[in-house]
Amino acid sequence: MTVIARTASTFLVAVAVLLPAPARSAAQQADSTRIVELERRLDAVTRELERMGLGSDVVTADSAVHGFGPAASKVYHTNRGVSIGGYGEILYENHAGERQDGTPASAVDRFDALRVIVYVGYKFNDRLLFNSEIEIEHANEIGLEFGYLDYRVGDNVGIRAGLLLAPLGLVNELHEPPVYLGTERPITESVIIPTTWRENGIGLFGDAGDFAWRLYVMNSFDGTKFTADGLRGGRQKGAKATAEDVGFAGRVDYTGRPGLLVGASSFVGNTGQNREAAGETVDGRLIVWDLHADYKVNGFDLRALVAGARIEDPFSLNALIGLTGSDAVAEDMLGWYVQGGYDVLRGTASEHQLVPYVRYERVNTQRGMVSPFTADPATDLTVVSLGAAWKPVPQVVWKLDYQLHSNGADTGTDQWNVQMGWLF
Repeated sequence: MTVIARTASTFLVAVAVLLPAPARSAAQQADSTRIVELERRLDAVTRELERMGLGSDVVTADSAVHGFGPAASKVYHTNRGVSIGGYGEILYENHAGERQDGTPASAVDRFDALRVIVYVGYKFNDRLLFNSEIEIEHANEIGLEFGYLDYRVGDNVGIRAGLLLAPLGLVNELHEPPVYLGTERPITESVIIPTTWRENGIGLFGDAGDFAWRLYVMNSFDGTKFTADGLRGGRQKGAKATAEDVGFAGRVDYTGRPGLLVGASSFVGNTGQNREAAGETVDGRLIVWDLHADYKVNGFDLRALVAGARIEDPFSLNALIGLTGSDAVAEDMLGWYVQGGYDVLRGTASEHQLVPYVRYERVNTQRGMVSPFTADPATDLTVVSLGAAWKPVPQVVWKLDYQLHSNGADTGTDQWNVQMGWLF
């Protein structure tokens, strides 16, 4: 039963209790008629609100807590004790035989049990809980996505410590397949905000009116693993992480309108991890930032994000890594995308959702280079995704899309993708 349905039922009980005791059978009959009519009207309103995204869609939003997805948030809704949830996705990729320039493509078609996740949490009391995500990737790689303790200091602020998801972007914290459009995560949120980005740390989280916020201190990236293709390799994932350098991550979101999230986030920290090049310590100072918006209303699913990264003194960092020419790590990176979808079954008798969607994305991981390094045109990417998502129930999704890939080197390869995803 949805939050709205429960509220409606509670309201009906209250109305029945508050009605004055009838003195005559005619008055009793009139009261019964009024209650039946009230039930009919509230039921109609409930169904319409659910179709608008305030029922089945915002059941998702209502059950998400502090930026986590609905399944990852289950422990927050438990009175006490153990909580179990999960999600998963299986992905099929079929690549075109030719590249953008007409030469033969070398990309291999793949059918991947991409990930199966189990969330395990335990709520000790109203103030203290543990939450974790255990991940099996590609059918046989097991890892810990996050594992942390939350302690509520007050009604509007808490302390979080452990292996934490960096609170940047729209996908890094909320990446359960039924929640977002697209068979694959946006490239911007894979190489600039490198999902799934998690590090060991401690911080604060809370809310103030219509605003939610998080502020963490975490071990920083290992900058020696950065490449011309972005920051993804620099994630340490909490595994014997080098912590000579730490970073600070923060986020603030406005959620004052149902279905709307608008906000900004950033990370700043050195990435050299106290290593030396040419006898000098390399700082490799990194700043990552993003602006994001997500709006679900009246059957529409709209999203936009822009993210950038800047490395101060990339010359020293590249010297430390040993990269030269067009293989070098850039000084500036930038990516952005806009996407939109609409549930074409909204307003019909069907309980299913069918959402055609389109996403347009531009990413350049070598947008700014310093001499003597040069940019590889292949790192300047454009991807257009055209597809549809079908949900027989809100927790299960099938997605199909066609991606048109192009880049500055004319070596892009188009592809078909099919994804099956679920959460519970």
